[in-house]
Amino acid sequence: MIKKHSILPGFGPALGFTIFYLSLVVLIPLSALFLKSATLGWEQFWATVTAPRVLASYKLSFGTALIAALINAVFGLLVAWVLVRYNFIGKRVVDALVDLPFALPTAVAGIALTAIYADNGWIGQYLAAQGIKVAYTPLGIVVALTFIGLPFVVRTVQPVLADLDREVEEAAASLGATRWQTISRVIFPTIMPALLTGFALAFARAVGEYGSVIFIAGNMPMVSEIAPLLIITKLEQFQYAEATAIAVVMLIASFILLLAINLLQWWSRRRLA
Repeated sequence: MIKKHSILPGFGPALGFTIFYLSLVVLIPLSALFLKSATLGWEQFWATVTAPRVLASYKLSFGTALIAALINAVFGLLVAWVLVRYNFIGKRVVDALVDLPFALPTAVAGIALTAIYADNGWIGQYLAAQGIKVAYTPLGIVVALTFIGLPFVVRTVQPVLADLDREVEEAAASLGATRWQTISRVIFPTIMPALLTGFALAFARAVGEYGSVIFIAGNMPMVSEIAPLLIITKLEQFQYAEATAIAVVMLIASFILLLAINLLQWWSRRRLA
């Protein structure tokens, strides 16, 4: 009997190392999270995760993350389009600025945004004159999450737009399609999977964001207190089981939302196939 060899040499050791690495970095910490929260018992676990203050933090964290991800999906697509399709003075500078949230420490970003959008800040003073308060409100959280999530959408959509053949657009135009029809029926379906991926990454990043938010949020319970801050508060009070219980609920909710987005992405790709 002739033994068949894998096309990729070293598949066995590579797979073993991958599983070991994922177990060490991902699976073991997550397992510890569930095991620690299980020490509460079901009744105490349910009472912890459904407390009014905790529910308010869930609503704020997921709500602001969703709004910020939607904003980034729209404007991130526009930024990627401009960077790919147009040449202008300072293009390289703008392209580099997109990656600024990646390089900038989140705490520094939070302090800078607070200084800018406070009532006496460069932008906040003009907004305050119109009755719009940004810093120390949920609106400030949306601003911070939008800032840190923009690169995920731009860098996900940008290569897809760069690889999009312009001859397809020219063919659609030669067949009588208007510019809007070309965008909606030719371009948008092609970039939709990448846009959904960028949206999912921006949303996942925003849900767990802490450093850039705590400075601009105000951190008022029931008003502007995010779930990650509440987890830190529980840990500082040595309520480790309660903190892990809140984290477990956030983990499960995030997994369900990301799974739904991935299924939608898979369905979009299947339509194009």
